Amino acid sequence: MKRLPIRRSRMRGVAAVEFALVLMPMIVLATGVAEFGRAIYQYETITKGTRDAARYLSVYLPADSAYPLAAAQCLVVYGNTTCGAAGTELVPGLTTSMVIVCDAAHSTDCADASDPPQFASLPTYDSTNNAASGTATGSINVVEVKVKGYQYQPIPAYPGLSSITFGNIITVMRQVS
Repeated sequence: MKRLPIRRSRMRGVAAVEFALVLMPMIVLATGVAEFGRAIYQYETITKGTRDAARYLSVYLPADSAYPLAAAQCLVVYGNTTCGAAGTELVPGLTTSMVIVCDAAHSTDCADASDPPQFASLPTYDSTNNAASGTATGSINVVEVKVKGYQYQPIPAYPGLSSITFGNIITVMRQVS
């Protein structure tokens, strides 16, 4: 069987058509990767904010009259202890009302399954006394800083992706007592 030669004029533009067919899925994929990276960045920024606020509050007594509760909430949202002084929030849409502090003196909205059962007088154990479960040797207080209900807003260029509500972002640290 004799093969007919393909004329070069009929093959013109084939590469452009193939490129156009592959371009759209590649753009969607690249945008999705960028969006996922942006979501991780915002989650990590909030996590670092809760850690900074818990560390800040860990050196204060929870019953102290000068307890800096509002300053800790500002530290999570703005990155400093004065609300709004630095300009905008670290993560778009994050407000101080989403930041919840739980400790021995503040327990409002602190009954989630992810929260410790108590914030004051947690027993500490000595496991070096040859007892199987250890012996209670004292107690500590803990402070928890939590961001609850933050909704991540994707960039408008990514089709079909609505807002995503992050789970509670929590940091718990030992507090002076």
